[in-house]
Amino acid sequence: MMNRQELQIIEAATNFAKERMAPLHSSHGWDHVERVASLAEKIAASEQAADLFIVKTAAILHDIARIDEVDSTGKNCHAERGSRMAHEFLLSIGLEQHRADKIRDCILSHRYRNDHHPESIEAKILYDADKLDSIGAVGIGRAFLFSGEVGARLHNPDIDVNLTEAYGKEDTAYREYLVKLRFIHDRMLTPEGRRLAEERHRFMVAFFERLQDEVKNLL
Repeated sequence: MMNRQELQIIEAATNFAKERMAPLHSSHGWDHVERVASLAEKIAASEQAADLFIVKTAAILHDIARIDEVDSTGKNCHAERGSRMAHEFLLSIGLEQHRADKIRDCILSHRYRNDHHPESIEAKILYDADKLDSIGAVGIGRAFLFSGEVGARLHNPDIDVNLTEAYGKEDTAYREYLVKLRFIHDRMLTPEGRRLAEERHRFMVAFFERLQDEVKNLL
């Protein structure tokens, strides 16, 4: 059970994150944060050593710099920028230094493609929760949303990912699957995260195999 100060911090963090994320397209919008926070709480419940306040606050703030990454077409890392921004914000509203540091580290290490690896149990929980929302039925939907947002085509069955770039015409949902999504279930960091990922992974693989079959049969 969280105390009054913790609940107030979470409320302030929620308002701050919603304001920062308002300009984002729906693939990385506030509903993504709500799902990640819910998944993080579910995983945290299976990890007795986890600090739920750290987990939930980090989940709420983990994508506050996503708009900066989108505006730079991927050049700015939202995890690095967002971790600094969250740290400054939390200190400014009175959170203790050591707890703000823990939340900063969770956000810094939640991204799939950077060099910062989750060390604490809270960071591992956030990492797993964020990755779970990118696979399975929800992950497929988000991948297609994102490809539409950047103007990519629906599908290219003969795609060579080595000849493609992010945020371009070939940044399809299938490209995201080939480059990233199909590997996620093997990289989960908590037992509960691995359990939840397996079923989502199976569904996703079957979907993209079916998509390939349907499109190729029409060509």
